[in-house]
Amino acid sequence: MLRSRWFALVILCAATLMIILDGTIVTVALPVIQADLGFTPASLSWVMDSYLIAFGGLLLLSGRLGDLLGRKRMFLAGLAVFTLASLACGLAAGPGTLIAARFVQGIGGAMASSVTLGMIVRLFTQPDEQRRAIGAFSFVGAVGASAGLIIGGLLVQLASWHWIFFVNVPIGVLAGIAGWRLLAADQGMGLRAGADALGAAAVTVGVMLAVYAIVQPAAWWAGVVAVALLAGFVLRQATARTPLLPLRVFASRSVSGANLSQLFIIGAAMGFQVIVTLYMQRVLGFRPAAAGLGLFPVAAVIAAVSLGLSAPLIGRFGASRVLVSGLVMITAALALLTQIPAHADYATSLLPLLVVFGLGGGLTLPAVTTLGMAGATDADAGLVSGLFNTAQQVGGALGLALLTTLAAGRTGTGPASQTAQALTSGYHLAWAVGAVLGAAAIAVAVIVLRSPRRRQHDVTRLAGEEASQVPASS
Repeated sequence: MLRSRWFALVILCAATLMIILDGTIVTVALPVIQADLGFTPASLSWVMDSYLIAFGGLLLLSGRLGDLLGRKRMFLAGLAVFTLASLACGLAAGPGTLIAARFVQGIGGAMASSVTLGMIVRLFTQPDEQRRAIGAFSFVGAVGASAGLIIGGLLVQLASWHWIFFVNVPIGVLAGIAGWRLLAADQGMGLRAGADALGAAAVTVGVMLAVYAIVQPAAWWAGVVAVALLAGFVLRQATARTPLLPLRVFASRSVSGANLSQLFIIGAAMGFQVIVTLYMQRVLGFRPAAAGLGLFPVAAVIAAVSLGLSAPLIGRFGASRVLVSGLVMITAALALLTQIPAHADYATSLLPLLVVFGLGGGLTLPAVTTLGMAGATDADAGLVSGLFNTAQQVGGALGLALLTTLAAGRTGTGPASQTAQALTSGYHLAWAVGAVLGAAAIAVAVIVLRSPRRRQHDVTRLAGEEASQVPASS
């Protein structure tokens, strides 16, 4: 039984890695895609944005549907949609086809990702096992974001941009077959237990418009409509008989604090990795593959810490303290990056900061995931997982849009803006704002998250409340 559970974890992590890779693997291929398919500079961003909008907008709904219809069923369906859409992306012969296929990819990614974490915490209920499993899952998430840049650069240089999508097809097929055979089936509670169609429509369209407003700052109207829809969604959840997102979930300080903290730090981290990649290419003169490999130390350190150190440290000191320690390291690395010169030496100036950032990431991600999933039960594990992933994706989109926009604004336009000094000045501003986001995450973690003993009391109380309500709702 134990062996089969760890095999199931491998399947879930492999699928997660594939989906996370696709969020960043496209970044280094954008110039080649633009030249090959005839994208305009204004339309090129939609290769990334269409994926983010679908992914971020559907996570919460997909998580709840997983609870209602069965998480295994939702995971396998999402994996199939994602794999087929990846094939369509690789075969795309024009901008419109690629953008549409990327949107469908985001839908499949949301369906599969929304329930993965919920399945893991229900597979591993013992604290020690759960910490190790979450450490492995967090390692995959963190390394996948960095590895996407590395793998993308290598595939573009050694093959073609089409293969950044084709590589998903065999992985998706194998993961689907293994998941169908090895993952435990669950029936779900049925649509009558919580099919809030009106709330689902409000939050899905609201989050999609919010992400759209983030990635397209000129579309201010989308932000206004998003705020109205999300406010209406909150009111709906307070009064609906079977709410999509029961507001009692936020009564746990662990859950609410972890989601808010990761909203800030993931925003800083997404901006960090993209801007460091741009710095290496546009200032230090690295080629795409070399720039991707330049981030390998981040992935390697995160892997070592999240797999080897995070679980025992969380067991000894508690997730809250480990989270704060990791956040401090990430924030320190971002602050020190603001002092890096235009013509820095990679080994002596940049590499040490990448290692510090990796140490912080290896501690932060398992700890914040442990806290974010605290108190998840069979009735709402998919929902809590979807909420956690939604905060992560929206935070990433917000941070990426904010930091890249600020960097471009500081750099300016015209020939003088392309000098190493001008570009570095813009990147310094972005890293400084990233450090502010990191400081905000630290403040949330210190103020909102309680001591381990009191947090455990919260988790036990909420779990009891949820368990007592399952028979009535089903």
